[in-house]
Amino acid sequence: MTALPHSPPSPPGGAPTAPERLLSVLAAFDHAHPALSLTDISRRAGLSLTTAHRLVRALTRWGALERDGSGVYHVGLRLWEVAALAPRGLALRQVALPYLEDLYEATHENVQLAVRDGGEVVYTEWLAARSSVGVHIRVGARWPLHATGVGLALLAHGEPGFQETYRTGPLASFTPYTITDPVRLRRVLAEVRRTGAAVSDRQITDDALSVAAPVHGRDGAVTAAVSVVVPYADAQVPTLVPAVRLAARGISRALGWRPEGPARRGPDIPLTGEDEVANPS
Repeated sequence: MTALPHSPPSPPGGAPTAPERLLSVLAAFDHAHPALSLTDISRRAGLSLTTAHRLVRALTRWGALERDGSGVYHVGLRLWEVAALAPRGLALRQVALPYLEDLYEATHENVQLAVRDGGEVVYTEWLAARSSVGVHIRVGARWPLHATGVGLALLAHGEPGFQETYRTGPLASFTPYTITDPVRLRRVLAEVRRTGAAVSDRQITDDALSVAAPVHGRDGAVTAAVSVVVPYADAQVPTLVPAVRLAARGISRALGWRPEGPARRGPDIPLTGEDEVANPS
């Protein structure tokens, strides 16, 4: 069976270990499949029904899974309690929320907070505007780094080796405007580092534009990004950039960052002659 995108990889040339099988059961759940029968779990985890039953029973006893009256399983509250301890999860959301609310009040548009997990951006908070542009985002959703404003802000401040590996790898396309050219992506990342803001122009849907800025942790490293998503037709980027930067700066200060000190920022990767003109859109 085909493994799920976020399932733990099996050791090369060997069968999955016991911890990997246990994690594959949890990885069977996602936003598209929040409730699963035992048979569904077995199929999506790539396990025999007997093995899946044994692992599901253990996870249910511990509280990582819950079984409803119809016999269908859901992610349990015990797992949420543990996940809330992640420093980039609930703790970050609690610190950031006042500044996200201020940004929402200033723009009345969708406001987002996100962190990087490998080559993807994971959304940890989202304030939805009632009459704003529709977005394909929810808390816990994942998107490729190059296709979103928050992703570009995070990628631009990643390690040089990671940036080069990501930039030259497959770049998924969602609209005709999605950045799929590695040379262009290099230019965009340089512009993000230069200006302190990222603009994602109609990359996920052809009616939305997002403006994002990096959030620094206590040591100056970029740990998150905040963004506002607006209808493309009404986008006022010069007005949005200062507001988003202000929110990101406020969150950074609340996390202990002091800009007057020696802050760590993303590496400035030298541009080649063909990269001299930067255009984030």
